[in-house]
Amino acid sequence: MKLLFVVNPISGGVDKEPFLKNAKSLCNKYGIHYHIFKTTGKNDKENLKKLLPEVRPDKVVSVGGDGTTLFTSIVLLDTGYPMGIIPLGSANGMATELFVNPKPIEALKDIIMSERIEGLDMIRVNDQYYSIHIGDVGLNARIVEAYEKDPDRGMITYAKYFLEELKVLKPFPAKVIANGQEYWERVYMLGICNARKFGTGVPLNKVGNPMDGKFEIVMVTRIDGTSLIKAGLASFDESYLDNQAGKVITTEEADVVFEEPRLLQLDGEVIGKFQELKVRIIKSAVRFITHGGNKYIHHSQHG
Repeated sequence: MKLLFVVNPISGGVDKEPFLKNAKSLCNKYGIHYHIFKTTGKNDKENLKKLLPEVRPDKVVSVGGDGTTLFTSIVLLDTGYPMGIIPLGSANGMATELFVNPKPIEALKDIIMSERIEGLDMIRVNDQYYSIHIGDVGLNARIVEAYEKDPDRGMITYAKYFLEELKVLKPFPAKVIANGQEYWERVYMLGICNARKFGTGVPLNKVGNPMDGKFEIVMVTRIDGTSLIKAGLASFDESYLDNQAGKVITTEEADVVFEEPRLLQLDGEVIGKFQELKVRIIKSAVRFITHGGNKYIHHSQHG
């Protein structure tokens, strides 16, 4: 077996070297060949695409947070190489959603041992931007923009900008065309979800499934003390999720229109301002290495 590790050395401010040292020892012990690719921020996609046919790995291992998972997934589109995730970022929302073991070395053992490879969906926006987890326009996108510019990371920094945004929060009109219908609401945030929860653990919807060939548009129409408290509680118990605070639309494609350009973030990265969004699902875009504990897969098809 040959593994290709795709490592983001700076994601989440987490030192990857202790994990890599353990991973090398494990591979050497069992005679597993490996190659390590570290991102630098310069021509990473091109360099990794060029490396794949040279290394020809049996499995690709994404080492980092949600951004690293997305980066690796985009490069692997249409290549056929299967990918597993090692959760080592500031937000490991997608890894959590996909029932990846939170202990990095145990997650690696699962990847090495598992023959269970399933299709993982990806969202494409305006034909050129991608999301594998959650994107949004409105409140959270503005928080992410401020958070990205701050040298301090973590939940306390995120909370600081969250409270600042609440002071100036105003709803804005949004139109969604999906499933042959038109939805119009004044929203505080519009979520584009391939999954259910943000990396913080706060859920945006209960029905998201990153392996069902569909995505959810969530139109958040209310943010007040009650809905915020319920959102916080819902990160521990989903029954607290306040369905009255928004509209959830499940679809394979949607067109979104705002009255003026609005800031969009996808998987923790600020993309820019857009007045119109064309959102489409790419079904089973990634061959994802998983296991029987993943509640999204259909166990019956494996006997």
